[in-house]
Amino acid sequence: MKMKELLKNKEVKRAYIIILLFGIISLFGDIIYEGARGVNGPYLKILGSNAFILGLIIGISEFVGYGLRFFSGYLSDKTKAHWIFLFVGYSLLISIPLLSLTGVWQLAALLIVLERLGKGLRSPARDTLVSFATKKVGTGIGFGISEFFDQIGATAGPLIFSLFFISKGGGERSLTDYQSAYRIMFIPYVLLITVIITVYIIYKGNKFESETKKIENEGLSKLFWIYSLFTFTTTFGFVNFALIGYHMKDVKIVSDNVIPLFYAVAMLVDAFFAIIIGKIYDNFKENFKKEDAGLNLLVVIPMLTTFIIPMAFSMNYYLILVAVILWGIVMAAHETIMKAAIADITSIKKRGTGYGVFNLIYGLSFFIGSSFIGFLYDFSKGILITFLIFSQIISIYLFFLLKRNLS
Repeated sequence: MKMKELLKNKEVKRAYIIILLFGIISLFGDIIYEGARGVNGPYLKILGSNAFILGLIIGISEFVGYGLRFFSGYLSDKTKAHWIFLFVGYSLLISIPLLSLTGVWQLAALLIVLERLGKGLRSPARDTLVSFATKKVGTGIGFGISEFFDQIGATAGPLIFSLFFISKGGGERSLTDYQSAYRIMFIPYVLLITVIITVYIIYKGNKFESETKKIENEGLSKLFWIYSLFTFTTTFGFVNFALIGYHMKDVKIVSDNVIPLFYAVAMLVDAFFAIIIGKIYDNFKENFKKEDAGLNLLVVIPMLTTFIIPMAFSMNYYLILVAVILWGIVMAAHETIMKAAIADITSIKKRGTGYGVFNLIYGLSFFIGSSFIGFLYDFSKGILITFLIFSQIISIYLFFLLKRNLS
């Protein structure tokens, strides 16, 4: 019995090491691409791109990044080649430091699209591999740790670019300055690949989650598809931060210099609440002794989103600040318990497919929702707020429908 307990403890420790290493992978990955996303627009402008071309490039890259996840998730399941998709996907992050070698916008655009293509390839495979390890420690806390590191990277990346530009003194930045900044990203890229190789060596040969004959023959359940509808409706009304920032500038609530600080606050709130929310999610499962009991916590997402909507588009500084803090909490829930839920309602055999479908629906909802919000913003803020709140009421209804289908 003691030997069995010792073995179990070793497996738990190894699972935590794996999750931490995947978190570090996310941290380095976010430093690279989140840092670059803040300067890609100005860089393309320097290279001669206009606003229409820039919008087209960003739209195509995001569509490729989200649309590809469905196919990469399905193929990683069919081939069991999760690690190949992970390696190839993260390797394509080389496109960011390679931007330092570009001199025309067409080549820079291609590299930006390639980076998102890599994201589309790796995301379902990474989430699937992480989900296997989280089964030993708790899916909520496992994805919470991953999100914590992810957001630390998302905060550090833009800061690295900002500090580099500040070190160059005042005035506008030149083409050479941007290329030198992109060149710095070779450092986190090399560290990223090193950690991936390390985690592969440690992970190889470990089977953290066992599959039974019953689970092996299961496909995507009715519960999964109800959950997918819930994901679409609640994400539809979750306002993109870029639109909140646009509103702050439009109504002149704060200066341009303060808006990025609001975003930094949201990222830090996201990082720290991810672990708290993840732990609560696991406590639900433990208390109810059911694998899908954590899904009961999902109701907080549409409830908090409902409060965010009117405050985010208000004319009051403090209400917007509260909305930004709540936005960070909801984003933590999106990245933690919404991902953990997939691990708890899909079989091992269909896990990659499940994450692929989830990411496709999530991205499609964000795209349609953001476009709709942007269209209605200038037309009528009252109608916009009413419609978005209605979307969360539908989400709450779908939550109770989901709840009835829990085991």
